[in-house]
Amino acid sequence: MRIDESLMDQATGLRRMNNPKPVTVIAVASGKGGVGKTNVSVNLSLALAETGKKVMLLDADLGLANVDLMLGLKSQFNLSHVINGERKLEDIIIKGPDGLMIVPAASGTQMMAELSSQQHAGMIRAFGELNMDIDTLVIDSSAGISDSVISFCKAAHEILVVVCDEPASLTDAYALIKVMNQDHGIQRFQVLANMVHGEQEARQLFAKLNHVAGLYLDVNLNMLGFIPYDDSLKKAVKKQKAVLKIFPSSPASRAFVNVAKKVNQWPVPDKASGQLEFFVERLIKYSAVAGVE
Repeated sequence: MRIDESLMDQATGLRRMNNPKPVTVIAVASGKGGVGKTNVSVNLSLALAETGKKVMLLDADLGLANVDLMLGLKSQFNLSHVINGERKLEDIIIKGPDGLMIVPAASGTQMMAELSSQQHAGMIRAFGELNMDIDTLVIDSSAGISDSVISFCKAAHEILVVVCDEPASLTDAYALIKVMNQDHGIQRFQVLANMVHGEQEARQLFAKLNHVAGLYLDVNLNMLGFIPYDDSLKKAVKKQKAVLKIFPSSPASRAFVNVAKKVNQWPVPDKASGQLEFFVERLIKYSAVAGVE
């Protein structure tokens, strides 16, 4: 796929000088499904919002979008309507608790790879012209190592890999890290242990992953924290609410708050690479390459 550079430049040139505020982009990924990745994305986003951050959550699970369902929200429009020029980005954003801004996913796993150059420019323009104050963009990507997952991870500033105490989870998480490292040159990864029975189990999981990665890969893994196994999470999912909002004193909620504090200590991206337009440019570039391969 060929990207029309002139269209991209035209789309980004309008807002770049007027919107210098850097935005931290975090891609939440996992080697396999069933590890609670979307739950992590939603509650981490809300925990960051509770600290005063202006947070946008992009549902990038293009095949099984469910962020809005998890919060009991309804979306009439999604990202495909923006790409097709039917709606502006601000028209499709759903407002969640604590001012959380949610961008509903578009359906179709090949959507990004099949966009025309005009649609590329339209998507960049949509993000570039977004007149909203944003500090952090959290991306809930698909499970696995599909082209779309790789594209979102490569375009983000930080990759948060969610693992749980299952052999397949660690094996597939390692596979994701290996692909991102050996094929795409990514060296830094944040690791979050989910649904574990205490800190010791979390550290053991991290140690296993870190040991294997250290033997075969040139990577730097950081244990960001852990979320304990908590029945409150299941109850919250059934109620289509975030555990952080209906059970704020639960062990899981307190853990999300701790993880958010660590995220807030990360260095802020420089103004150039931190602007949303640059994120979308990188995303489109990597998606186009993946579509050709």
